[in-house]
Amino acid sequence: MQFSRMEKLGFGVLVTAWVVWGTNKIGDTLVHANEPEKMGFEVAVADDGAATAAAPKEAEKPVMELLASADPKRGAKVFKKCTACHSAEAGAKHKIGPNLWGIVGHDQGKMDGFSYSDAVAGLGGKWTMAELDKFLHSPKEYAPGTKMTFRGITKNADLAALLVYLQTLK
Repeated sequence: MQFSRMEKLGFGVLVTAWVVWGTNKIGDTLVHANEPEKMGFEVAVADDGAATAAAPKEAEKPVMELLASADPKRGAKVFKKCTACHSAEAGAKHKIGPNLWGIVGHDQGKMDGFSYSDAVAGLGGKWTMAELDKFLHSPKEYAPGTKMTFRGITKNADLAALLVYLQTLK
């Protein structure tokens, strides 16, 4: 009996499907996998009260207290997050955000050759360390409606180091 090429192909596909199905069924009968009731592991931590009574960690200290011990070299590393949108060299062109050379002590929302969003342009005042702290911690909270999409720096030690670095840009 002669089989056509299509019949051979169809038979091959059918046999393959049966082999896969049969292997799956045999595997299910040989191996019984039990799903855990709760995913993950529970870790018990003893609370002796000593940890809460200890002095606050460096990350928990306010940024303004950390400025005295902050390292501008660490701030330069933190600033690498900012380089996608900002430059920091004297005379450098603005990117998506303004050039931050000399930003500490500069007027808020005013930079020659850069068009700020209305939210930042309407701030007034100077970029002091305290104002930069608030802004860089959460730009959207400090200036609602800002075009800056950066979420902010949450670690106080990183923020203090960045502020000290920005202060060196003169």
